[in-house]
Order: sequence, then C-alpha cells, then structure tokens
Amino acid sequence: MNVYAIRAIYLFELARTWRTLLQSIATPVITTSLYFVVFGSAIGANMSQVQGVSYGAFIVPGLIMLALLTESISNASFGIYMPKYSGTIYEVLSAPVSYLEIVIGYVGAAATKSVILGLIILITARLFVDFEIVHPFWMVAFLLLTAITFSLFGFIIGIWADGWEKLQIVPALIVTPLTFLGGSFYSISMLPPLWQTLTLFNPVVYLVSGFRWSFYGVSDVNVTVSLGMTLGFLLLCLVAVWWIFRTGYRLKN
Repeated sequence: MNVYAIRAIYLFELARTWRTLLQSIATPVITTSLYFVVFGSAIGANMSQVQGVSYGAFIVPGLIMLALLTESISNASFGIYMPKYSGTIYEVLSAPVSYLEIVIGYVGAAATKSVILGLIILITARLFVDFEIVHPFWMVAFLLLTAITFSLFGFIIGIWADGWEKLQIVPALIVTPLTFLGGSFYSISMLPPLWQTLTLFNPVVYLVSGFRWSFYGVSDVNVTVSLGMTLGFLLLCLVAVWWIFRTGYRLKN
C-alpha cells in the first residue's frame, strides 16, 4: 500500500479545513449552540424528562449526530468534486495510486474532520447542559462508524454530482429532514402508534438511537439493530464505491 500517497491526499484535504476554519468549524458549532439555546433552554425548561433524562441532555446526541451527518457528507462530497471540477482528478487516476488508497485518503480526511467537529460540539454542549456518557467506548465507536459511513456516502455524492447545486440536494433535502424526523429532538415513543411504525423506515432513527444509548443507556431501538443497520449501510456504500471505480462512472468520462 502506498502510504505516501494516502498521506499526501489526507494532509491536503485536512489543510483545506484550516484555510476555511470559519466555514468548517465555527459555523456548525455556532448553529448547534443556537439549537441548545432554543430547544434546550427555552423549550426544555417547559418540558419534563424524556426517558428519565432532562430534555436539554436528551437532545445532545441528536444534535451531535445532525452535525456529524451533514458535515461528513459535505466534507467528502466537496473534497472529491473539486478535483473533478478542476480536472486534476485525471492526474490522481493516472498516478501509481490504487483506488483503495484514493478512497482512504479522501474519506479518511473527511471522517477525521467530522469526528473533530463532533468532539468540539460535545465539549460545547457541556457549557449548556450537564450530561453523562454511560458507555464511552460505544460512543466513540458510533461516532467513528457514522463519520466513516457518511463520508463514504458523501464521496459517492461528490462523484455523482455534475454541478455545484447537486452537492447540496441530498444533504439539504434528504439528510437534514430525515435527521429532524429521526428522533433527534424527541423520543419516537412519544408519537402515535402509526407514526412510530412509519418512523422505523427512517434509517437515521437507528443512528440517533444507538448514539443516544451510548450516552444514557436508553434507546428507541435495540442497540444491536442500530449497529447492524449502520454496518449494513456502510457495506452498501463500500459496494457502491467499488462499482464506481470498476466502471469509471463519472470519473473517466
């Protein structure tokens, strides 16, 4: 494996984060802080506990997951789309670098940035509410697994997109609404039976539920099912990336 090639791609993508620090780090943190002020303080003050957890603490995993999903997709899709847009993707494809090394470099950098952002938001949340992490190992595991999975998903979107507007379609019109409807700000047990059943078709429910379990030991869905669904989506993304490089879809034409 060409470690030097992976390192070059990885460090180049990370360097872009520091050049756009306001957009990459500051904006998501400020946005999440506003969610804490509005939902945690204003609304949470008038709500009782949810599943034995104060409302302000209850929404912490959901807010972290919201930022993690959107930033993972955004970082990875923009990272691979820029070489396509500028034409430098052909230099990467013609270099003595395997497809696996290319994916590791781009996806690894995007996942790293997302994990750093998630940890910063976790620290920021501590300024607003008190919370505990019952299963710290599984919290880190879900954080890493989600970041890698949705960075792969963003990588696929970046290859699929043939214009700047398409980079925003999936995060803005699909992922963000699914996250809001996936139990980020409430327990799905609070919904009527019909809506509880329909909500289970939302894949984000399993991510948020598993991540919340790692914090408080409570979840809307069995944690084994949550982990299985996450791994299943990861496998699906890996198959899609393999097919893209095998066929050259929107890379060689």
